[in-house]
Amino acid sequence: MLGAGLAGAAGAAPKVVPPDHWVGTWGTAPYALEPGAVLTETGLGTVDMTIREVVHTSLGGALARVELTNEFGTEPLTIGAVHLALAGANAGDISLLSANALTFGGKPSITIPAGAIAMSDPAAIAVPAGGDVVVSLFIPAQKMGAASFHSSAFETNFLVPGNVVGSASLTAPKTTQSWFFLRAVDVRTAYNTGAVVVFGDSITDGAGSTAHRNMRWPDVLARRLQGNKKTAGLGVLNMGIGGNRILHDVTGVNALARFDHDVLAQSGVRYVMILEGINDIGHAQDPVKPYDVVSAEELIQGLSQMVERAHAHGIKVILATLTPYMGAGYASPAGEEERQAVNAWIRTTKSVDGFVDFDKATQDPSKPDTLRADFHAGDFLHPKDAGYQAMGDAIDLKLFDPNPKESYDIRVKLK
Repeated sequence: MLGAGLAGAAGAAPKVVPPDHWVGTWGTAPYALEPGAVLTETGLGTVDMTIREVVHTSLGGALARVELTNEFGTEPLTIGAVHLALAGANAGDISLLSANALTFGGKPSITIPAGAIAMSDPAAIAVPAGGDVVVSLFIPAQKMGAASFHSSAFETNFLVPGNVVGSASLTAPKTTQSWFFLRAVDVRTAYNTGAVVVFGDSITDGAGSTAHRNMRWPDVLARRLQGNKKTAGLGVLNMGIGGNRILHDVTGVNALARFDHDVLAQSGVRYVMILEGINDIGHAQDPVKPYDVVSAEELIQGLSQMVERAHAHGIKVILATLTPYMGAGYASPAGEEERQAVNAWIRTTKSVDGFVDFDKATQDPSKPDTLRADFHAGDFLHPKDAGYQAMGDAIDLKLFDPNPKESYDIRVKLK
């Protein structure tokens, strides 16, 4: 009997649990801050300075790391010290009980070549889902032309002279609504977790939302994912840039050019949601001064390229229809015709894994080419908090079911 028992045990295959991995809990899309007033006003490069930056997480974990960027810098960037901590009780404060001095290959500082990024070593910090984490950077005085930043943080960050990265509070700081040199915060978490990258322009970035309240539609999505047992293992990374376009550069490089860095290179990315094209259409069909003219067919080709590139990396793609824009400064009947053509393709193409109908979720029922009056603040283009809430609520979470019945081609049409 004993021998039979041993034989049975020996024949049983051990249960293998895949290892933990890194997943993005917060991210932003950097672009170039050219030499000029903003760089001069901050004093960056001219004096030793600490920048304290607040980010709102989407996924929790017991280990974290920070990704810094000099992608758009024109000279090497020296980072003298970096601290990571949970936010304190008051704006700009940190909890010293959670503070970690980050290292890079075991060293407290790093010089990042122009065009490059840098990843910190892991730090033991209990990052909450849906909480505020603070990254403090010491930037010594150095030659600095263009810098890598993201202007629309909708969050207050802080700048003070000297190296005070480890201070619980700051004395008389300057404030800024931008993130500087910061690209992502990742957490180490279970194998079955992942990230959703939301990729787009100002409507994804959150233009028109209330600062400090995290009311962009990606924030609404992140809260809904966390509140749903099946999707609680998904983080959300906001890669929106106000003014961005699919095919031409304006604010940030065009979407096709930044797709690799802002989507494919993210930690643990499993899905990408794409909402982009209204700026291409608006400028191309501007009734006053059209420029960089593009057709609906060219925009569809650009979107198709992103779909193919994501699928080549095993990332599922969810497209979103373009929201109504009649009444906006660059709106026109020709542009509306182009928007409808792009949306028709998004609703019917079999090349993607699903779509979300933001057009129907935000339109005025009596004027479908126009945003609902209570969803925007007067520009007929950017939603306000109520509009972003409606967009986030319109997303069917079955799109992110980790065990869907249809393993690849999920077609979800919202009612």
